[in-house]
Amino acid sequence: MKIYSIEGKELGNIELPEQFKETYHPDLIKRAVLAVQFNKRQRYGAFAEAGKRASVVISKRRRDYRTSYGHGISRAPRKVIWRRGRQFGWVGANAPGTTKGRKAHPPKAAKNLSVKINNKEAKKAIRSALSATLSKEIVQTRNHILPQIFPLFIESKIESTNKAKEANNILNMLGLEKELARAAIKKVRAGKGKNRGRKYRKKTSLLIVVSENCSLVKSAKNIPGVQVAIIDKLNPELLAPGTHAGRLTMYTDKAVERLQKEKLYI
Repeated sequence: MKIYSIEGKELGNIELPEQFKETYHPDLIKRAVLAVQFNKRQRYGAFAEAGKRASVVISKRRRDYRTSYGHGISRAPRKVIWRRGRQFGWVGANAPGTTKGRKAHPPKAAKNLSVKINNKEAKKAIRSALSATLSKEIVQTRNHILPQIFPLFIESKIESTNKAKEANNILNMLGLEKELARAAIKKVRAGKGKNRGRKYRKKTSLLIVVSENCSLVKSAKNIPGVQVAIIDKLNPELLAPGTHAGRLTMYTDKAVERLQKEKLYI
């Protein structure tokens, strides 16, 4: 596979490791991506005492409400509103069907939302997603605008870029200006999500895979749609957002060397 400089000039060839030769398995990739998304969910639930915090005792025992039996009324739990000698008035409380009562089956914070997936399956899904990034047909199905240089294997000099403007210029020199312009377009979300900190729908664009935690991780953060990932921190969701494989991905030569040397995801 050809490797290019940050100016877009051909530097030579690089041998691809076996991780890029995995068969394309879209169903397995989808399963792995959903497992990542499920495990990121935050637990949520209703307050355990909601609807049960009345200041009086509520009971269904016969000795507590002697006059409520044999009168043809329901035995729903009640709370006393007024009392006069042996007489008192009440209203239904606590039960789901009563005013301000508890919920019948509220969401419970104790529920475990995580999903398990076998290690071999997860690694195989990552290898399959890696191989999909080299297929022009699969990448184009995600509506990426491909540059003339494809697949993108770049010299590791790009990892030392410490400004967003410099990183943006390098990507433009590599022929990604149309792809970056496509990802810069954002739309106002339809629905209540725009009132909850999710006002815009943003597009997913280039993924840059680097060999280590470098200055490019921070400098490329402000480029719309672009993400930077370290080679040993890849997950199926980064390579296949929305369960759809074939994300436009750029690899540095050091990242590929580390992938081969350390035999990652095998």
